[in-house]
Amino acid sequence: MAETLLVAPPRPSAARQILALAAPTALSAVLQAVAQIAETWLAARQGTAALAGWSVVLPFSLLMQMMSSGAMGGGVSSAIARALGAGRRDEASALVLHAVLIAVLAGAAFAVLLAGFPRALLGAIGGTAAAEAAAPYAILLFGLGAVPVWLANTLASVLRGGGRHALAARVLVITWAAYPVLAWLLAEPVGMGLPGIGAGLAAAFAGSTLAMGWVVLRGGAGFRPGLRVRPSGAMFWRILSVGLIASILAGVANLTTILVTARIASHGPVAVAAYGISARLEFLMIPIAFGVGSALTALVGRTVGAGDWPGARRIAWTGGGMAFAITGLIGLLVAASPRIFAGFFTADPAVVDLAARALSYTGFAFGGFGLGMALYFASQGAGRMRWPLLAGLSRIGVAVGGGWLLGDVLGMGLDGQFLAVALGITAYGLLTAAGVRPGVWSRP
Repeated sequence: MAETLLVAPPRPSAARQILALAAPTALSAVLQAVAQIAETWLAARQGTAALAGWSVVLPFSLLMQMMSSGAMGGGVSSAIARALGAGRRDEASALVLHAVLIAVLAGAAFAVLLAGFPRALLGAIGGTAAAEAAAPYAILLFGLGAVPVWLANTLASVLRGGGRHALAARVLVITWAAYPVLAWLLAEPVGMGLPGIGAGLAAAFAGSTLAMGWVVLRGGAGFRPGLRVRPSGAMFWRILSVGLIASILAGVANLTTILVTARIASHGPVAVAAYGISARLEFLMIPIAFGVGSALTALVGRTVGAGDWPGARRIAWTGGGMAFAITGLIGLLVAASPRIFAGFFTADPAVVDLAARALSYTGFAFGGFGLGMALYFASQGAGRMRWPLLAGLSRIGVAVGGGWLLGDVLGMGLDGQFLAVALGITAYGLLTAAGVRPGVWSRP
């Protein structure tokens, strides 16, 4: 009898692996981007003062989303993926409880600071008038929504760490589809105005938390979570060793926006509102890059857990190229027609003029931002965060210090500040990419 030869099926290419995991997350990312555009449009409909108040809250709202989904969430996905890649299923199960505890504490911190002291904190950034418009919005957004947002995004990260991106995406698609409808209903028909937008986000993510929790408890991540384990410092550190650095980076990114907003505030509420529109379009690249980046965190984490560092670098650069192509094309379209994009959000001609000036600079940097964000998520999976941290610090230094040099010292005014923001974004992308190389990404 002839001997039967068993041949292993060919391993899918890096691009195919990324696309398989990225596709469902990309759909939820597109809906998130659409919902955030709708949020900006709805805030502008409440008037220029309300738009300025929304702009002051924007960096903190973005920080909450970035920390809970991409930063600490990336730490959760990375820890679970590396445990599963090394065959330690019990460890992955125990990590879920630790992730939930971190989410509750972090959400409570956002609620206390931003719902408890909104006027003092926001007034120091955008001035008294903007803070007065922002305070009721911040109280509902963070007081009711901070813990649900953290829990929903953390549980989604548990699913992604288990390679179940499609399950996480299904819940988030419904969440982001429901949010703008709820925000509009509460803001306009109910008559709550800007605060109704915050209440709408809180309601959408409360439902998302319940749905995501049910999926995880039923074993949706590929394993059932261990909820009776004793909390362990070592388990917390599996998540925090990546998540803390990533959260610092998210804070630095938003601190850049906060400090630039504070510099621009001396030019009045119109300038603050205009920069808020520019910053929103810039940060819309994050959910787009996250579609690819979430896949990179899980794939790189499993590949590193199995000891294949060259394979991890190959996956990272493949995904980085995809993100660069998508965000770069969007950025070129924005830079070519900035008034069209600015005019979508507001009819105030003064705000449109300033926002278009900002976008004519920052649009060209979107591709580098997308590349940097994708490789940042890949670095989470590898547990190699030193270069992304350096990149984040360089961004704030160039955007703020460069804004002072170009705008104040060299006399370019607001145009100098906008150019410095674009250069800071570019520096972030280049330095993050510089860290994905054999000398850094290798076995300890």
